[in-house]
Amino acid sequence: MFGDIRNSHGERLDYSFHQGEGDSKHIVVLGHGVTGNKDRPFVVALANGLAASGIPVLRFSFSGNGDSEGRFVDSTISKEVEDLGSVLDALSGYSVCYAGHSMGGAVGVLRASRDSRIKLLVSLAGMVHTKTFAQTEFGGETPDEGLMWDKPECPLSSAYMDDMAQIDSVVNRASRITVPWLLVHGTEDDVVPIAESREILEIANQPKELIELAGADHVFSDEATSVMVTKVALWVQTQIGNLG
Repeated sequence: MFGDIRNSHGERLDYSFHQGEGDSKHIVVLGHGVTGNKDRPFVVALANGLAASGIPVLRFSFSGNGDSEGRFVDSTISKEVEDLGSVLDALSGYSVCYAGHSMGGAVGVLRASRDSRIKLLVSLAGMVHTKTFAQTEFGGETPDEGLMWDKPECPLSSAYMDDMAQIDSVVNRASRITVPWLLVHGTEDDVVPIAESREILEIANQPKELIELAGADHVFSDEATSVMVTKVALWVQTQIGNLG
């Protein structure tokens, strides 16, 4: 529907579009986390749930991930913020809600804090303290030699580690976001602690909301997926109604 979407490097970004109903000018853009892609089961489930409620959805893979063009070793938060900008360029005329998971949540905070085209923001187990995350998860690996979580297809690059350290945290961007913001986080998330969502919520402007899912892990496994989908879809529907 939107033809090729390419980032500023000319790399094609792979995406899937879910129609929703009618000719709505509201759309939800879904972004994934580190080592993920647009086809992660809970991302697909959320897209299907939103579309079933009448809301069009575009889920995409950041460059270097999934079937998008580019090299995984070049994938950084800063580059993904620019990728998201390229997606927004392709959605001219739409009122956009961006929903990002984990590192994709940090991407959303950084983009929404300076881009008025994002009218609603959803953070799913959103990463806040990037430097701490990188050191905790990958500090034992040697950049440009080691792997992320022992995945051969996901080499750990110095570009990634340097970018995470330079950003350090997105918590200071929260006060710059003035659009409605929903945070969803599982209480048993052992990748991005729920304390990070609680912390950034305190700084965020109204209207804001944190939904804590008891027992849910970082990727909303099993029954947590349907609960997450229901709550996000209801919130997005309500906020779109308020936007008019």
